[in-house]
Formats: sequence, C-alpha cells, structure tokens
Amino acid sequence: MAGKPRSVYRCTSCGADQPKWSGRCEACGEWNSLVEEVVAVRAAARRPRAAPPDGGPPPVRLDAVAADAAPRYKTALAEFDYVLGGGIVPGSLVLVGGEPGIGKSTLLLQCAARLEAAGVRTLYASGEESPEQIRLRADRLAEPAGAVTVLAETLLERVVAQAAALGARVVVVDSIQTAYTADLEGAPGNVGQVRECAARLMRFAKESGPAVLLVGHVTKGGGIAGPKTLEHIVDTVLYFEGESALDHRILRATKNRFGSVDEVGVFEMTASGLLPVANPSAAFLAARHAGISGSAVTALMEGTRPMLIEIQALASRAGFGTPQRVSAGLDHRRLAVLLAVLERRAGLTFTALDVFVNVVGGMRLSEPSSDLAVAAALISSVRDRAVPPEALFLGEIGLGGEVRAVAALDRRLAEAARHGFRRAFVGSRTGLKAPPEEVELVRIAHVGELSHRLAA
Repeated sequence: MAGKPRSVYRCTSCGADQPKWSGRCEACGEWNSLVEEVVAVRAAARRPRAAPPDGGPPPVRLDAVAADAAPRYKTALAEFDYVLGGGIVPGSLVLVGGEPGIGKSTLLLQCAARLEAAGVRTLYASGEESPEQIRLRADRLAEPAGAVTVLAETLLERVVAQAAALGARVVVVDSIQTAYTADLEGAPGNVGQVRECAARLMRFAKESGPAVLLVGHVTKGGGIAGPKTLEHIVDTVLYFEGESALDHRILRATKNRFGSVDEVGVFEMTASGLLPVANPSAAFLAARHAGISGSAVTALMEGTRPMLIEIQALASRAGFGTPQRVSAGLDHRRLAVLLAVLERRAGLTFTALDVFVNVVGGMRLSEPSSDLAVAAALISSVRDRAVPPEALFLGEIGLGGEVRAVAALDRRLAEAARHGFRRAFVGSRTGLKAPPEEVELVRIAHVGELSHRLAA
C-alpha cells in the first residue's frame, strides 16, 4: 500500500525544494515560481537501499578511448542537420521547444520519415495525438511517412519497452510534458514527472544507444515548461521560433554538446510541410524596397553563419501623451540607449516622436554589431531620406557616440558582396586590411559623422 502522500513546494526555475509555500524562492530568488508537488513514491517502487554492486565499467584514460565516433544520422533536412552540427548523434538527448502550433511536431515527423527512408529505424511516440491524427498530418507532407512506426502512449515504461523491442535507433517523444512514470505520484507535466522522465530517457539513450528527441512546450514567459534542470539534463536544446502569421520559421540552438551553439536554421512553412531555406539572406531581403526611408541592412553572425537582415524604423509625430517606443526583434532597453545617444551626440530630437523599430523576418538582434544599422534607419526615418540601397551598416555604438569595430568582418562582407552590396559603413578602427574588391569601406568614427554622411 502507498504511504501517506507528502507534498513539497518545488521551484520551477532552479528545482530547489521548500517545506512551505512562499512568494519567492529562497534558493534562486525567483518570484511566484514555487509549485506544490506530491513526492510520495508508490509502495511498489520502494526498495531497501542496497550496497553498490560490484563490477561495471572501470575508469579509463581518455587516450585509451576510441576516437572514431559513431556516424551521425542524417535527416536530409539540411538546416536541421546544420543546427545540430552535422546530424543526430547516436545516444544523444535533444530537446525541441517552441510555441504551440509553430510546427514542432511537423518538423520531427518529417525527420522521422526521412530517417526511415535512409534505413534508420525510428519510433514516433505521441502522447497528444492518436495514430489516426498523426496519419492526417503525414498525408499533407511532401515526403512519404507511411514507414514510420507510431505509438500513442504516455506511460514512459511502455514507450521505452516498445523502443527496445523495435530496435529503434531514433525515438521521438511528443511531448515530455505528457509522459509520466508509474513510480511517481502526480499528474503528467508536474515538475517531478518531467524531471524523472527526462532523466530516465537520458539513461536509456546513453545505455542502449538510440538518440531521443523530446518535444517541449513553451510557457507564456518564453521558457520551456518544467524545471530548469530539464535543459541541464539534455545534450542539445533547440528553440523553434517564428510568427504564426509569417511563412518563415527559425530553429535556434541554445545548447549543443556536439556542435556550435547559437547556430540558426531557417525553414519555410508550406502546405506540404517545412522546407529548408538554403539562402536565408536572400529570403529575408526578398521583399525589401529600395528608396524608402527608415530601412537599413546589417549582417548578423548566427553561430558561424553570416545573415543579411533588414532593419526598419519609423519615427512619426506623437499624437498625444508620452511618445511610444515600440520594438520587434530588438531589446527595448537597447533602443532607449540608441535614442539617447542620437539625441545627445548627433543632435537629433525624438522627444516628440513615436518610434517604431522592426527586424524583418522574425529575427532577433542579440549582438551590438547591429547598432549602426538601427541608428542609420532612425536617422533615415527622421529626415525622410533613404539610405543608399547598396549600403551595409556594421558597428557597435558606445555611449559617447563612438563607432566600434565588429568581429568576423571578413565573413560578413563576403556575404554582403555575394548579394550585391557595394558599400559598407564600419567603425574607423576596423583592422580589416583586405576587404572584398567589390565592397568599399566607409570608416565612421562617430555617430554624428554617420548623420552628416547620410545627409550628404
């Protein structure tokens, strides 16, 4: 018989336990992060603590370990393989998170179909859809998915047993929030169930060899639902992002033990599934109109890949009250800093203007190298004068108005030259001595100088 249930309050951010509820976690300081969890283990799962067993693998020197790693499983979805670092590593645990309806299940079903076509046995375990519903989605895909083995199950022990019986080399669990283990009390999706299921799948992957792909739902705060330890357990964390109203989807790696982090893959959502975008720069600049004020182009480094991104700005007279500051894809605090620098160092006035900044394509500006392009777009909008259509802007702006150099400039300029850009505004201290012959470097020392050059 099961004992009397015992409850603790567990922090969803750091996983720390507290005996009673409070508004703030004592371990990490997060507010409103404590949730009640029943931690009583079923009687059948209680076993006396045993002494450590003898045997097991002995410790080895690293130089005695075989250097030849097992070949990665290729999905033939070029952008998916690129973000993972070349394909799925056998025995790895990958977490794919994203907003509801963004296309996570479609992406992984396409991967399963292509893996089966390549001879890699795959099990697709869904706790949210029946096989009939999965079939309806599979019929819409361009690639045939009839060979994929599907399992509608939420009990983790059955999923693992079926994967072992099938001899699957890749297992998809959709989603980790619906899985549960019979050894723990509590409903699927609570902190304990999510953490324990992820830990058991990790052990299954490491000991038995199959790669496991988990689907994770995203909360309204933007993080993956469940304890933060979920992201620590897995080998790779991928975020599938994008606006539901747009065709483009972005797959971003925020953790990867087997490749580069911050790599980005771009997909296009179509009626027949997700299609990899081989040339993201061309896709993001496809709808750009030259000769319109408030538009500037910069080159971002997403991992090891340069991407050309258009930044749009609109400054208009405020109708009433406090002027608005609205940004999409750019941190609003960074926008406030740039507006203050332009007012103080370049002589522009935004106190009576509403300011709107948009990064085209759903991308996010996370590096300061885009500061110069944001400033150029704002200057262009205030003066209602378009920047040169073949110009690229690369530079970080300091609080004194100085324009600083950026890293990996050669790769950014090479990508710009490939798409027809012939002039690049960069910091005056840029040390690049041999830029591409097609690109003229315009060195800018101060943001005020940028304002004068764009007015000329």
